[in-house]
Amino acid sequence: MQTVYRRLGHIGLYARRPVRCVPLTATHCRLRLAWSREHALWTPQQWSCVMFSDESRFSLQSDSRRTFIWRAPGTRYHQENTIEQHRYGGAGWLVWGGIILGSRTDLHVQSVTMTGHIYRDVILEQHVRLFRGAMGAEFLFMDDNARPHRANIVDECLQSEDITRMDWPAYSPDLNPIEHVWDMLGRRIAARQPPPTCLPELRRALLDEWCNIPQDQIDNLILSMPKRCKACIASSGRHTPY
Repeated sequence: MQTVYRRLGHIGLYARRPVRCVPLTATHCRLRLAWSREHALWTPQQWSCVMFSDESRFSLQSDSRRTFIWRAPGTRYHQENTIEQHRYGGAGWLVWGGIILGSRTDLHVQSVTMTGHIYRDVILEQHVRLFRGAMGAEFLFMDDNARPHRANIVDECLQSEDITRMDWPAYSPDLNPIEHVWDMLGRRIAARQPPPTCLPELRRALLDEWCNIPQDQIDNLILSMPKRCKACIASSGRHTPY
């Protein structure tokens, strides 16, 4: 078997895990492409008004998926080297956070599924509204199209608080820089010695490490938005290297 590995390596093929992506339809690609074209020439000043937000789930379980493919260097995000899948959760903590150039929200941690009422009463009222008040009418709030985010009571709250929501194409985590912040947070949790061994320890670690992520790294991710848009345009709305 080692001989086979060496021969494949000699011709430029290496064993790697396939990239796991959400499925995209032709309509998704068209809307992603249109959004990217609309925002590709935005300036850093324009992006500095956007709060990017998202939820993510963290658990004590490690990723046991051991699927490998043979691919050449530099082809990680080629269509044939990706596996499309919907996101799903497990036992652990659901977290929500928001990032904006120069700052971030507190990390919200909960054990239950997000609902429209929680999103309105906790996320919008206790976190987002404060940034809207500090920044004024230029503030834009980005969230994805998850069902709780689009509940009528959420729309009513946004309207009453005069919070402008940014249009967002469905199934576009690669366009949202906070996804990379979740990766950073996960790596920081995994590197802790000793690592969390129970859910209360994991919760404390999440809150600590969220605060410890350097702000300049978050800012660089936000300032990568023009490149993300251009990558989406280059792929005709399909998956990007982000």
